[in-house]
Amino acid sequence: MPSIQIIAGLGNPGPEYELTRHNAGFWFLDHLAEHLKTNFHHERAFNAELAKTRHAGNEVWLIKPQTYMNRSGQAIAALIRFYKLNVEQLLVVHDELDLLPGVIKLKKGGGTGGHNGLKDIQAHLGSTEWWRLRIGIGHPKTLDLRQEVADFVLHKPSKEQLNEIEKAIDRGLEIMPQLLTGDTTRAVAQLHTTA
Repeated sequence: MPSIQIIAGLGNPGPEYELTRHNAGFWFLDHLAEHLKTNFHHERAFNAELAKTRHAGNEVWLIKPQTYMNRSGQAIAALIRFYKLNVEQLLVVHDELDLLPGVIKLKKGGGTGGHNGLKDIQAHLGSTEWWRLRIGIGHPKTLDLRQEVADFVLHKPSKEQLNEIEKAIDRGLEIMPQLLTGDTTRAVAQLHTTA
């Protein structure tokens, strides 16, 4: 399998969204940049926060689109086209309503599950054959909350939920070396046996 060379974290820009559930993808990328000893800078050409590093001889880009969630595909597609990469070399990290806080799953392809960021990426790439790292945030019904989904994702998780989400992020970080060298089979096995 080709190695992952673009890791895109989904979220909304601005301090008012920084700590909300919908920004779990941004949280993951901030931790990953720290692990890879790289820093984000604003790249106007892509309307994104971008960090670049090398792993196992390959260039790796971390991207946080600054276009708001429902237009995430614009920056990601532009970066893929500019560096002439394959969509299979893309990993999108995002919040997932269908998984409880503390659960994290890796998969390739599939539907969007109503996630506006994923819908826009699919529309811009014309493909679903990219990898997704799904960070569980829970669903208001599953968590016995009386919130609408749109309201739920734009609010902060409870302290207990945040603790579980952070544990999931740590497990996701552990499989990055395998993903960055193209060993997706081992990455899936490791993540799903420890989840």
